[in-house]
Amino acid sequence: MKARVNETVKFREPFRPFAPSVLGDRAGELVDPAAAEQLATRFMLLVLPLNDGAGETVPAVDHFGTARVQTVRAEWNPLYYGLISAFADRTGVPALLNTSFNLRGEPIVASPADALSTFARSDLDLLVLGNAVVRKR
Repeated sequence: MKARVNETVKFREPFRPFAPSVLGDRAGELVDPAAAEQLATRFMLLVLPLNDGAGETVPAVDHFGTARVQTVRAEWNPLYYGLISAFADRTGVPALLNTSFNLRGEPIVASPADALSTFARSDLDLLVLGNAVVRKR
């Protein structure tokens, strides 16, 4: 997944890391539970060592045995929490790869028009924009 995102969306060097968005109540499966409880993880401000074996569970966000973890709780962002929970229910993995939505050399998407433009110029398969799902043919 790391290679696919770098090659089709980010158009950047393969060594750059991605971050996991992880369910706050299950973050201890990936990193030290006490470290994951710090408020800074809500804002991806800490790079934490991954627990033994966690890198095999989340290889797309393993950066030399560490990850810049973002914890997500239902009370902070119910929609995103629900998405990660649904993925965890299907796979057993309580995390998703998180990266900024922009193409190399461009600012981060800030509007629906930006999102549609970036989507059209990338090799992404689909875009979820609010309650709408946009697919390429």
